[in-house]
Parts: sequence; C-alpha cells; structure tokens
Amino acid sequence: MEAEVLIVGAGPVGLTLAVELARYGVTVRIVDKAAQRSDKSKALAVWSRTLELLDRSGCAATLVAAGKQVAAANIVAGGKTIGRVELGGVKSPHPYALMLPQSETERLLEAHLNGLGVQVERGLKLVRFTDRADSVTATLRHYDGSEEKIQSQWLVGCDGAHSAVRDGMRMVFTGDTPPCTWVLAEVRLQGLRNPGEIEVGWHADGMLAIFPIAGERYQVIADMGPSQTAEGQPDPALSDVQALLDKRGRGGVRASEPGWLTKFRVNERKVENYRRGHVFLAGDAAHVYSPAGAQGMNTGMQDAFNLAWKLALVCRGICQEEPLLDGYSSERSEVGEQVLKTTGRIASLALVHGDLKQTMRNYIASLVFGFSPARSAMADTISEVSIEYPHSPMNVQGSKFFQHPAAGERVPMREGEAPIGAGDRPRFVLCADISEVTARSAAAVLVGLYGQLAEETVRAPFGEGGMWLVRPDGYVALVTRAGEWDDVAAYLDRLARRR
Repeated sequence: MEAEVLIVGAGPVGLTLAVELARYGVTVRIVDKAAQRSDKSKALAVWSRTLELLDRSGCAATLVAAGKQVAAANIVAGGKTIGRVELGGVKSPHPYALMLPQSETERLLEAHLNGLGVQVERGLKLVRFTDRADSVTATLRHYDGSEEKIQSQWLVGCDGAHSAVRDGMRMVFTGDTPPCTWVLAEVRLQGLRNPGEIEVGWHADGMLAIFPIAGERYQVIADMGPSQTAEGQPDPALSDVQALLDKRGRGGVRASEPGWLTKFRVNERKVENYRRGHVFLAGDAAHVYSPAGAQGMNTGMQDAFNLAWKLALVCRGICQEEPLLDGYSSERSEVGEQVLKTTGRIASLALVHGDLKQTMRNYIASLVFGFSPARSAMADTISEVSIEYPHSPMNVQGSKFFQHPAAGERVPMREGEAPIGAGDRPRFVLCADISEVTARSAAAVLVGLYGQLAEETVRAPFGEGGMWLVRPDGYVALVTRAGEWDDVAAYLDRLARRR
C-alpha cells in the first residue's frame, strides 16, 4: 500500500485534510492537477469555528497573524444601515471573522503540511480509479503524459465543483445554476463609512458586498442580474466596479488600483451521500453554494476535520469502520443541506426585486435586527459556532440525562484548557467529577481498557450530576448521569475494533 489515504485536490479542503491526517500519523499522498498554487484571493473569510478546529493542529495562530480580524458586518439599504451583526460577542477564542485571501490560506496550510513531512504533488491528474473490497487503485497522469498507478486504502475527492472523483463515483450533483452572473473585484477603496468591516448592500438592481482584505484593499462582489451564461462576456473594468459602488453603495466611495477583476456563475448543488465504499467526497466536490453567505470554504474545511479523526482511528486499527465512517456522510450531508438552505435564503433576501417587496423586506429586516437575541443568533450562524450534529448516529443520550451540552452539540471552550483533539492521536475526552475514590477507580479502569480511544486526563464536567464523553472534534458523543460508567464503557466498546 503506497499510502493509507490518497487526497485528490490541494485547495484549502484537501490541505486541511492532509494536515489533520499527517499529524495523526496517517500516511498521505496529496495530488493536484494544477502545476502551481493559485494566487487569487477567492474565498476570504475564515470563520470562528474553523479557527477553533485549526487550533487543535497548531495552524490557527499562523493564519490569524497573517490575516485581518473583522468584528462586524453591516446590512445597508437606501444608503442607511438597517442591520448590524457584532461578532465580538460570539463565545469563542476567535470572536471575529478572519479575512485572509484564499491564496494565503493555502500557502500557510501547505507550509504547515510540509513541516509534517508531506509535500503536495502538483501536475498530477486523476484519470480513473477502481474501488475494490479493501483498497482503491487510482491512475494518475503526469504533465509529460506518463501515467502511474497508486494503491491506497482510502481515496478522498477534494477536487472542487468539477470533481473527477465525484464523476468516477457516479454521484448525482443535485441542484441548479441560477441564471445570474456575478462580478468579483479586488481593488483599493477609499471613503468607506465603516472601513475594516464587512458591508452588504441591498439595492433594487441587486446585491453589493464589500469584504476587507488588508489596509485599503477590499474584495467587491455583486450580482449583475439574469444572464444565461458568463461565457463570452468581457471581464469587468474598474469603471464597472465604480458604477456599482456609486449606484448600490452609500456614495462617496472611490475605487482604484484594480487587481483581480473577474466574473463567474453560481451553482447551488449537493450530493446526497459523501461516501461510497472506500471513496469519500469533501468540500466543493460534495457541495457548492451561493457566495452570499461566504460559507463554502469553511464548510468544506469542516468536512475535512470531521473525516480526518474518523479515518485516522480506522487506519490505526483502533476502531471499526462503522459507525464512524458512515457517520461522516450523515453528519456532514445534513450540515451541507442546512448551509445550502441558509445561503439560498440570504441570496433570496439580497436579490429581492420590486419597490414594494424591497420596502417590506427592509422594514422587516430592521425590526429583526433590532432584537439582541436575533443578532446573537445571526452571529453564531455566520461564525458557524452554531453547527451541531443533533441527528448523528454516533450520539447517545444516556440514562435520560438531558443537561446541556447535549449529544451532538459543540462543547464550550474553557479558558486554560488545551483544545480537545490537540496532539498526535485522536482521542475522546471524558468530562466528569472524579473527586471520589470510586469515581477515580472507575475512570482509571475505563482509560485502562480504552486507552487508545480515550485521553488519560479526565476533565471537569460541564455541570453538576452529569458526565460527558467528547469527540476529538469537540462535539459531545455521550452525556449521562454521574456514576453511570457502564454507559461510557458501552459507547467506547461500540467503536472499538474487535480483537
């Protein structure tokens, strides 16, 4: 076996997966058909939940140092602010949106991967693959036309919206392509009302979104209305961008020093199942969204976090395949469906046409944004800290104990504690009161029996009268009453590989 996992695609998703697997000691090959890494800004926002997960692998600090922290997003209509979402109140070590060009995110992730001893192999295109009973045989074509075969235990397609892996799996990419062309421009902007903050404008002609990059550099995204194709249409000029800012913005904003100017079409599509046999999909290979919510890249990276620890436990022979690997598809497919609906709603709101409809939308939105709980909920949704797995097959609510955080929920970050899942082994963490002798003894027995699966140190519980078993990605696997050690043992025993 040349590698335990072959990853096709070296964008943010493939790199995140490779970093996670490599730090867990899984042998990885990661290939990309492009000869070199992209130098385009593309996806800018790295949200709070993604940064929390990057903390576990030691990547977050480097990205944070290179990016720009943005604490608020403003919704503007008719030249007035009708809504403002503050991210500073998000309960996370990273209560902000990190603005970092995708090219930089990829560069830093690749540098971290290189430090783990793995190099991206560029100029290799996946031609075909065969999924066998216990492995996958893939044919890769080099730039010079030569081909090589590689055998791996698992294959993961992180190769984008036009995924060769998805095509080889014969997965249906369900959804549609709205008949709308979008413009993306990277420019210098002066005269902004709230420089350094995200601004989304709702206008009769369409949406205008402004994202800070660094200094006076910004990314501007706007829809250009119904169009059957972006093919054959010229890329936007600086004058086009200025006209959009003048008509849809607050006014008084001047664009200059254009960098990247382009147009694109949006797809809203998703596969139903992210796994078939020994082959998986992650990121845009599994789902693509409207750019209105800026959720696509982060959702894909979180696919990778979810899959990596599960694959590592199976590759290491610690756990059996089920329910771990099927749990990846059911958990992330449900999240993907939610994101598809959320970004679709955001786009629908932003692209409302007609004076009466727009007036009603703006009035209702201003009322909703006037409520603090609504603003907090929006901040949690945007930052993705609200993502959870309530229907996961891996959840167990033991002994009818329903104190929060419940099974499937993200555990709160506690100051002074290392992130759950940090280190070179993916292990579950038990959070329980072991002050009594009997409790200490029971915890010791559990760790002794399931030491490869559970962290040696027992952490403090999240409330009185309960015990929590937390997954390596920081979500609750089991919550039960204090002293119900059999529940914990039964859960770990269900995962453990039978010897």
